[in-house]
Amino acid sequence: MKNLVKHLAALVSALSIGSAFAAGAAYPLDHFPTEKLTQQAALQNGAKLFVNYCLNCHGAALMRYNRLQDIGLTDEQVKRSLLFTAEKVGEPMKVAIRAADAKEWFGALPPDLSVIARARSSGAGSGADWLYTYLRSYFRDSTRPHGWNNVLFENVGMPHVFWEQQGSRGATLEEVREVVDEQTGKATGFVKSVVTFDANGVRSEKSEKLDGRNHHASRHWTLSAPAGGNMSQAQYDETVADLVAYITYMSDPTAQTRTRLGVWVMLFLGVFTVIAWYLNREYWKDVK
Repeated sequence: MKNLVKHLAALVSALSIGSAFAAGAAYPLDHFPTEKLTQQAALQNGAKLFVNYCLNCHGAALMRYNRLQDIGLTDEQVKRSLLFTAEKVGEPMKVAIRAADAKEWFGALPPDLSVIARARSSGAGSGADWLYTYLRSYFRDSTRPHGWNNVLFENVGMPHVFWEQQGSRGATLEEVREVVDEQTGKATGFVKSVVTFDANGVRSEKSEKLDGRNHHASRHWTLSAPAGGNMSQAQYDETVADLVAYITYMSDPTAQTRTRLGVWVMLFLGVFTVIAWYLNREYWKDVK
């Protein structure tokens, strides 16, 4: 029994560490403006952005075009402006790129985004928080094949599709790591390295040995202000928020409806409880 408890504890610990790592816990998540989820104009703009910028490589096989009626778009509007990868509004949002081409260009098929907002949810924040941070955390990196990197998802295979809107930015990584002697396997101290990428992606690095042992391993990214984009930072944040709002809606289209119904159900149960309590009192008063 004790061994079973130990194994279960180890499994829970491993899963917790793995989840934190996968969620990008080393970089803090920005808070997604949740009011966007109830703004029809934001959701419609997000749908337009998704079709024009995401659906070229990423599919949304669990989402059909006619569900866009839920955010106020008619079938005619969908056919005229958004139906690029299908022939009928009842079809799913299929990816435009061929699977073979995607594997050749990116090394792997880009993931389907139908439920990505739910999949990226973790203890560090919601899936919407993750997406909102991710799309605003790109920087230039000339060492990468496509010239871009991301502080939240390091060495990501996806290039920065909104670089014209946001512009280019640099980044700095400060890392403290433990130095281990290869022969003895013992720690001999700590080294601090500062890796800098300028706005053109040129990489430079400086390292120094830290005195004493009152240090711990750490990694910290800092992004410089973007420059050269055709949007201000506020405008770009607003655009990304609209896109993330749509992707979040797409992962659970009935979420807002359930929330509205839930309020009425709770009110009904509250009123019903009061009435039931009075009926119960009237029924039992003569019996007592």
